[in-house]
Amino acid sequence: MIDVQKNNEPLDLSYLKDMCGDSVEFIIEMIDLFKVQTPVYMEELEQAVANKDWAKVSASAHKMKPTFVYVGREDAKEFLQSIEDNAKELKNLDQVPADCAEMAAFTQILYRQLDIARAELEGRL
Repeated sequence: MIDVQKNNEPLDLSYLKDMCGDSVEFIIEMIDLFKVQTPVYMEELEQAVANKDWAKVSASAHKMKPTFVYVGREDAKEFLQSIEDNAKELKNLDQVPADCAEMAAFTQILYRQLDIARAELEGRL
């Protein structure tokens, strides 16, 4: 489940900072990449759900998981893990569309958090 409390907190970008030696330019680049790639991944996931292609739902959720860790949202990774598991194991399939809709709504909140983080990072350049 998405931790809604974290939706109102600054993002924890420590993973990216550790990965790049605190290079502001690199972190900004990763934020920009996340905002370009994630809508494509979400579209793929939503299409797979609409088609009830559970193998593709599982694969799409699996592919998306690590990107949320990069931007400090381990809770979203865990939520995607539950979508992946349900689709893979063909269980709770009636819940998968609602979970994917929740994930899509969450990404809009996350984009705003990323915009705030990006603006703060640009101030350090």
